[in-house]
Amino acid sequence: MAILIMTGQLLLSLSILVVLHELGHFIPAKLFGTRVEKFYLFFNPGFSLYKKQIGETEYGIGWLPLGGYVKIAGMVDESLDMEQLKEPPQPWEFRAKPAWQRLIIMLGGVTVNFLLGFFLFSMILWQWGEEYLPNSELKWGIAVDSVGMELGLRDGDKILQLGDEPFVEFSVPNFIRAIVLEEAQYVVVSRQGQRVRIDIDPKWVTLLSSHEIRQYWIMMPRTPFFVAEVVPGSPAEQAGIQKDDHIIGVDTIPTPFFIDFRRAIVPRSGRRVQISLVRNQRDTLQLPLQVPQTGVIGVYNYGWDHYFGIKRKEYTLAQAIPAGVVKGWIFLKDQVKAFSLMFQGKMKAKDNLGSFISIGKMFGDSWNWERFWRMTALLSLVLGFVNLLPVPALDGGHVMFLLYEMVSGRKPSDKFLEYATLIGFIILAALMLYVIGLDILRFF
Repeated sequence: MAILIMTGQLLLSLSILVVLHELGHFIPAKLFGTRVEKFYLFFNPGFSLYKKQIGETEYGIGWLPLGGYVKIAGMVDESLDMEQLKEPPQPWEFRAKPAWQRLIIMLGGVTVNFLLGFFLFSMILWQWGEEYLPNSELKWGIAVDSVGMELGLRDGDKILQLGDEPFVEFSVPNFIRAIVLEEAQYVVVSRQGQRVRIDIDPKWVTLLSSHEIRQYWIMMPRTPFFVAEVVPGSPAEQAGIQKDDHIIGVDTIPTPFFIDFRRAIVPRSGRRVQISLVRNQRDTLQLPLQVPQTGVIGVYNYGWDHYFGIKRKEYTLAQAIPAGVVKGWIFLKDQVKAFSLMFQGKMKAKDNLGSFISIGKMFGDSWNWERFWRMTALLSLVLGFVNLLPVPALDGGHVMFLLYEMVSGRKPSDKFLEYATLIGFIILAALMLYVIGLDILRFF
């Protein structure tokens, strides 16, 4: 069921994005009197799931959900249909239109993607606002794992600055982003009342952007351990642990915080231990418990909202629109920066590229409309950005040749465009196979 939900969300999101992107080409083409022979959601090599001829255009749905296309008469595209180009240009053909009209037609798809991404970010802020954990709420500081420890952070640290910027909202993704994309060079923390500066080695740009780092949580708010739920039939229930018990020790080891409990219980997998806890804020109990080999005893800690004041920014429509545009623009700048770092070798392409398998996982295994629209907004901006790259067979490749024509006054030959498009298509197909292979390797 989880796979079906992820697949359903991915297909719905792609369908929305593809149809609107292709409409971005279709509408200006029709406005300029250019004949559009086909309009397809998804690709249809060999056969179509559905097709219907309306006027001069065949509308259809293909069976290969890797994109979509509009086939514009008189244009060298990924279909590599060169037969029609052997005849003299006709007034309704793409090649017969002025360069500025052809440029608008080619830029229509990415323009729609960018506008859609900005619009969706704005509507998400207007509808749901933004939930965040103020860094000032972390009265017990942070807990860190081995990666956080190697970075120089310690349990109980309170982060004050990341580079020159104050650390206002607690967010691990934003922490990583500041180091990787903004190249923050130091962290300032309050440690046992002392202000400490931690210099960040440049190697962390590569390490924090690697695929392997995603199995680590790096840091989290440090909290006590009050039991929120006891799993029925679990070792914890059998030992007599109850909801709202405050666990404070394992054997002779004090565990004032949840992270201390995890560090004490996991090495004792398969052994019998004494759990110390406080019940009803007055009774201290010692309960014997058999720890299973997994180290999981069947209790849940309360979420962050139990210990801290989670805040939510609310937006009016007038506030949400510019804020959404800013969010989208920052995301696009991050994409440009990430590509730059990959070309410089500071980020590994294999760790930061993924196919539809990776994208599908990001939608989650439950249907959440806020997450769905946020993912759709991100994908829309990514689709616009990638399509604008100057690679033949992408919109950006066509734009590159059109700009050359407008500046030089010389139009590339149809044969040149045919070969360039073929090479671009081979590059894209190889890249797609590469990222699918990466996802398959990650799965195993």
